[in-house]
Amino acid sequence: MNSQAVERLVIGVDIGGTKVAAGLVTSSGEIQRQVRTPMISSDTAEVGLAAVRRAIDELLEGQSTHAAKIGGIGICAPGPLDPATGTVINPPNLPCWRNFPLSSEIEKIYGVKAAIDNDANAAALAEYKWGAGRGYRQIFYATVGTGIGTGIVFDGRIYHGRTGAAGEGGHNTIDFNGPRCGCGKPGCIEAFASGPAIAGRARVKLAAHSAQGAALLNLADGNIAAVTTAMVGQACATGDPIAKETMNETVEYLSIWLGNMIDLLDPDVIIIGGGVSGMLTPFFANIQKRLPRWCVNSRSLEIPLVNARYGADAGIAGGAALCAAE
Repeated sequence: MNSQAVERLVIGVDIGGTKVAAGLVTSSGEIQRQVRTPMISSDTAEVGLAAVRRAIDELLEGQSTHAAKIGGIGICAPGPLDPATGTVINPPNLPCWRNFPLSSEIEKIYGVKAAIDNDANAAALAEYKWGAGRGYRQIFYATVGTGIGTGIVFDGRIYHGRTGAAGEGGHNTIDFNGPRCGCGKPGCIEAFASGPAIAGRARVKLAAHSAQGAALLNLADGNIAAVTTAMVGQACATGDPIAKETMNETVEYLSIWLGNMIDLLDPDVIIIGGGVSGMLTPFFANIQKRLPRWCVNSRSLEIPLVNARYGADAGIAGGAALCAAE
């Protein structure tokens, strides 16, 4: 009998507004196989469910379900949702589903346990089980990309709060006079340090002082409107003054915010993932150095600030972690 005959695999599913990614994940968090299929989010609930089924079925094609026992299906889906009931409530990016019992529908179809949670919560759990959070009891996870999402794991359990809405750390206000966030609140950290916010500040600076951002402007072929977050990171590495100023501001904003998170949670580790995390990595030491200024915890420098294990596959790993055996 081969090794797969005794290993229980789980399926991790990552649902977005335009795609569904699904993967077969081992008990050690390795993604054996994955597929991506289109998500039809603007049609009926049934059409949306069919898109998820298509991804799972394609993933299982050619697999022996007897040799690779499927232990469950875990799903990352945009919120708002209710992890306790497995219901997708009313996510803006998935208008096909309103109070839709996704977990129970998947369980009916495939006959295995199904669970759902939002992407940051699930990714935090995957890091706890298999990634940068292994060996730690209390984890604060942040994904920095188009937005900023966070997940909190205490002793192997996601902290959901009273209604399941806890962990929205990206919408923690650090300046009530700051720019209005997409959530409607002023001055959220997402409005300062997400990918679009970083690029937006750089574009404003370039418009006012283009001569100081020659390297950045060159990357954008002279078009200020074309400046991206990645370009800011590249230009900063070459010493471009506008890019450096933008990144130094971002470091300060993140230091203020993480100082607040440390005072609130006192975590064992802070894990950073998401599309902007690679660009932020060279600044981790600088962020940590500034923490004592922004929190009262006298032992803040003892808390490691580390990169997440899972990058673009965080949704698949996170979904799998929701169903993986302890």
